[in-house]
Amino acid sequence: MRFKDFLPITDWLSTYSRKNIQGDLSAGLTVGVMLIPQGMAYAMIAGLPPIYGLYASTIPLILYAIFGTSRQLAVGPVAMVSLLTAAGIGAMAEAGSDTYIALAIALALFVGLIQFLLGVFRLGFLVNFLSHPVISGFTSAAALIIGLSQLKHLLGVDIARSHHVHEILIQAFERIGEINWGAFGIGIGGIILILAAKRINKKIPGPLLAVVFGIFAVWGMGLQELGVKIVGTVPDGLPQLVIPQLNMENLNSLLPIALTIALVSFMESIAVAKAIQAKHKDYKVSANQELIALGVANIGGAFFQSYPVTGGFSRTAVNDQAGAKTGLAAIISAVLIALTLLFLTPLFYYLPKAILASVIMVAVFGLIDIKEARHLWHTDRTDFWMLIVTFIGTLTLGIEQGILIGVALSLGIIIFRTTKPHFAVLGKIPGEAHYKNISRFNQLEQRDDILVMRFDARLYFANVNYFKDTIEAAIEKRKDTIKLFVLDANSINAIDSSGVHALEEILAYCRSLGIDMAMTSVKGPLRDQLQKAHFDKHLGEEKFFIRIQLAVDVFDNKKPELLNEYVLQTNGN
Repeated sequence: MRFKDFLPITDWLSTYSRKNIQGDLSAGLTVGVMLIPQGMAYAMIAGLPPIYGLYASTIPLILYAIFGTSRQLAVGPVAMVSLLTAAGIGAMAEAGSDTYIALAIALALFVGLIQFLLGVFRLGFLVNFLSHPVISGFTSAAALIIGLSQLKHLLGVDIARSHHVHEILIQAFERIGEINWGAFGIGIGGIILILAAKRINKKIPGPLLAVVFGIFAVWGMGLQELGVKIVGTVPDGLPQLVIPQLNMENLNSLLPIALTIALVSFMESIAVAKAIQAKHKDYKVSANQELIALGVANIGGAFFQSYPVTGGFSRTAVNDQAGAKTGLAAIISAVLIALTLLFLTPLFYYLPKAILASVIMVAVFGLIDIKEARHLWHTDRTDFWMLIVTFIGTLTLGIEQGILIGVALSLGIIIFRTTKPHFAVLGKIPGEAHYKNISRFNQLEQRDDILVMRFDARLYFANVNYFKDTIEAAIEKRKDTIKLFVLDANSINAIDSSGVHALEEILAYCRSLGIDMAMTSVKGPLRDQLQKAHFDKHLGEEKFFIRIQLAVDVFDNKKPELLNEYVLQTNGN
């Protein structure tokens, strides 16, 4: 690995030009301003005091800028990871307690170690086991849970923490008469203000405007005296260097949720990083280096009182729109947060929690992807039902169970599709020497004495039974007339020992019925395996052909000189 590959900052820093400064400065300040209210709000989702959201917006940003390959990705606290954090450690300690905070910091360390090791060993492909429909269903359900979990702050009533939507709604309905109208009015006002700012111009820091509005409303009208809950005293100063509490009990308890956060947060991050990189042609996003960068950001952040972080959708979009050209924009954002921690925390004393709830609700409800469900309904019903099952499972069973359902569904579909791949019976195009799938083309020629089939997958232990059963069933229907069975191997890229045994059994079955067998379009790697297993000798070297029509012509005795066809193709691909 080149030095620049491991430290991407050296790549863009060595070629940095003055024309990038304006864009990076504008984007860094804009995202930093967004991060102040968002970081505090997301820390509340995670069950942590708001200040920890600001802590998570300093060191991790700088570390990602050094090690990350995306030049626009905005790393920091995000709603999804915050909720997963609360789901994972909520049953282990009281939210906001010293033990809870220590566990959240240890969780960041574990998440970082997992991501770093996955990146070092180049295991980023593991996220492929979560399909897009599963992620969409999980994200939409989690967004609903996150958003509705803020009803207690928006309504100003006590609602017990829950990761189940129905429990939250039932409690909210039961306490509908206890609404604090001051908190509710401020929260709704914050939502309207954020949405209006977004509609006018996405660069306008709507969340910050909502924070300013909320602080002045509470301070000016003394609403805290009327029961409107406020953030109160926010500690000032930069995060202190701490050593995360490590022990086997923590490891055993936190490992499942750490693994979940490591994979889910990486998927969220790499998805938005690649989407933004598509607009920029001056760099490439490396999945494995991104894992390393996120891992380092979380590991380093854990030593400075950060909980798990990742790249966020909304802030990354704003970062790009505001003109970010390099990782310097992220460093500027981190510096702004550091200045806020040093000098501006007293200004947040009167910040109503209803405003933080409005920031969260607007952010997460935008993650609900109805368009994707509608699209899949029209294009792929299997993927549609995967999305729906994951969505319902997450809503009813909880966040962790929902992601497990998604993983199980993704693996199940992979297994199903590999055990029952596409099989086609082929017919000849009239007047030509080409063969096509009879179920897709009309008026193809099919001879009663010849059956041609094409298997469109790797032939291995998981699909050999389907392979044999399908061929034997097709032969069985026409066993009284078939004299030649041709297996088109054009789409078989590899074979294992079970696959070779399956071919031997098909050959034996054909011979028991007095049917000749031939193979065509056998690729080099497959041919090598068949030679090693001596199947070429069992079938007969003269039974391998480059094209289907040649096998038919030799069968008809039209071109006996083509019996050397197998030898001719041994040097091919």
